[in-house]
Amino acid sequence: MASGKDHMAEKVILVDDMDGTEESDVAKRDFDVLGRKFTIDLSDANDKRLRDAIDTIEAFVEKAREVKAAGRGRKAAAPAKIKGYTNTDVREWARANDVEVSAKGVIADEVYAAFIAAYPDADPNPRPETGSEEPATEE
Repeated sequence: MASGKDHMAEKVILVDDMDGTEESDVAKRDFDVLGRKFTIDLSDANDKRLRDAIDTIEAFVEKAREVKAAGRGRKAAAPAKIKGYTNTDVREWARANDVEVSAKGVIADEVYAAFIAAYPDADPNPRPETGSEEPATEE
């Protein structure tokens, strides 16, 4: 039973986003580049160009080294706690002198201070000495 209304068909025409053509082979094409998803309307010919370009880029990326963004590198080294000695030296001295020290990881500032008291030449920031020593001569 017809309702008496005319039914009109609609035709969707896709236009190639690259060259503006309205060929019958234009279709929505999805693609991934460097982990991001995209979609574009392309003819078969332009889709082939896109796939070839992606293959070329992927070949270059496989051979390349990624450059990390600035500020994401290693942290700056902490200021030296001792000069001329290693942390192993500090740990060995501490154990020999009944000073509590961790076997691994961070050594407490108090342990460094006690080591420097025993070995003043280990002080990374020596204070200028005052006293009756001869004044330094310029060279």
